[in-house]
Amino acid sequence: MIKVDLKHLNPYYVKRSKEYEDLVSGINMKLHDGSIHSDWTGWLDLPNQITDGTIDRVEATAARIRANSDVLLVVGIGGSYLGSAAGIDMLSNYFEKSDTEVIFVGHNISSQYIAELVKYVENKDFSINVISKSGTTLEPALAFRIFKNILESKYGEGAKERIIATTDPESGALRQLSEGMEYETYSIPRNIGGRYSVLTPVGLIPMAVAGIDIKEVIAGAKEAFVDSSKSLDANAAYQYAVIRDIYYNEGKKIEIVAGYDPKFKMLFEWMKQLFMESEGKQNKGMFMASCNFTTDLHSLGQYIQEGPRHMIETVFAVKNVKDDILIKTDEANLDGLNYLSGKSVSEVNNMAMLGTINAHVDGGVPTIILELPKIDAKSFGYMAYFFMKSCAMSSILLDVDPFNQPGVEAYKKNMFKLLGK
Repeated sequence: MIKVDLKHLNPYYVKRSKEYEDLVSGINMKLHDGSIHSDWTGWLDLPNQITDGTIDRVEATAARIRANSDVLLVVGIGGSYLGSAAGIDMLSNYFEKSDTEVIFVGHNISSQYIAELVKYVENKDFSINVISKSGTTLEPALAFRIFKNILESKYGEGAKERIIATTDPESGALRQLSEGMEYETYSIPRNIGGRYSVLTPVGLIPMAVAGIDIKEVIAGAKEAFVDSSKSLDANAAYQYAVIRDIYYNEGKKIEIVAGYDPKFKMLFEWMKQLFMESEGKQNKGMFMASCNFTTDLHSLGQYIQEGPRHMIETVFAVKNVKDDILIKTDEANLDGLNYLSGKSVSEVNNMAMLGTINAHVDGGVPTIILELPKIDAKSFGYMAYFFMKSCAMSSILLDVDPFNQPGVEAYKKNMFKLLGK
C-alpha cells in the first residue's frame, strides 16, 4: 500500500541500499523467530492474532460509551495515547466531531489544561478509559485520581460502569484497583511496549469510540504484515529503514517528516516518539522533526532550504484525496489567481509539494517520498504497522535495543526527589 519513491536521492545511495539485502533478511528472521528481543516483539504477529471476538468486544464497549457519554476521557501518556490520537486526528472530520468527543488527558501536568477540562466536563456525561501498565506513572495516575473522584461524586456507584481500564494482564496498581472495583478491563500484552501498542485495545478502544472502523484498521495492518515480510527489493518498510541508516552514517542526523495535509499532525507526533525513543541511545539515533506544509514553509522553509546540510526529508504524498474543490474564475481578478481557474485545490497543493521537493533536493536535502493511496482507516492501520516494523529494523541496524527507554527514567528520578517522594 505504501510505496517508497527514491528517485530524488543520489543513485549512489540507492545502489548502496541493495548491499543490505542479506543483513536485513537475517535481522527480520531473528525478529520473527524470537532470536532477538523476544520479550518485546508481541506486536509483530498481532494483526493476525487479533480475534473477531476481541474486535466485537471493543466495538460493544465503544457502543456503550457512545450511548451514555458526551465525552470519553482517555487517560494516558506516550504510547498510551499517541497512537489512538494519531488515528482519530487523521480519520475524523476537521470540524464535525463524533457524538461522543474523545479528549486526552494525563499526557501533561498542566494545571490550566486539567482545570479547564474539569470545567468542560462538569455538566456533561462522561466516561474514562485509563491506560497504564503499572497505574503509577505520575502524569496519568494524577489525572485519573482527579477525574475518577469527579466521576464518583457525579454518579456514585454507577461510576464504576463508566471506567474502562487498559492495563497489565496480571499485576500492577491499576490491575489491582480494577479488579477490586469491578471495572471493565482490557489487557496490554506483556510482550508489547507502549509505543508499539496502537493495534491493541490501547489504541482500538478510543478509535472505536470516535467512530473509526477498527476492522479496517486491522485489515490494513494485516496487509502491511505481508508486505513487510518480503525481500528488501519489495519491502518498502525496510527500504525506508535502510535509506535512513545509510544517510545517518553519512552524517545526516536530522529527519524532517513532512505532509501537505494537517491530518498527519498527530501521526508525526506518534512517529517522533516511536523512532526517537527507540533509536536514541548510546549517543546514537536520528532526530525527527515534523512539518506541516505548506504552512511551515512560511516559517521553517528558509532553514530547510539554506541552513546546515545535516538533514534528510521524508514527504508523505496522498494520491487520492477524499474531497476537493474546483477553483472558479473571478471577473475582477484582483488577487491575480485566475491562472488557477479550472484547477482543483488538491492539484495546486500537489504542485506545491512537487515544487518544494525539487527546491529542497536542489538545495542539498535528500528527499524520500512515501506515497499513500488515500487517507482512510485501512491506510492508517497499514502505516501503524509499517512504521513499527521499519523502526525496529532501523534501531537494530544502529545496534541499539528498539524496545527499551532507559534514559526516560532520568527526569523521573530528579522530579520525584524534588517532590519529596
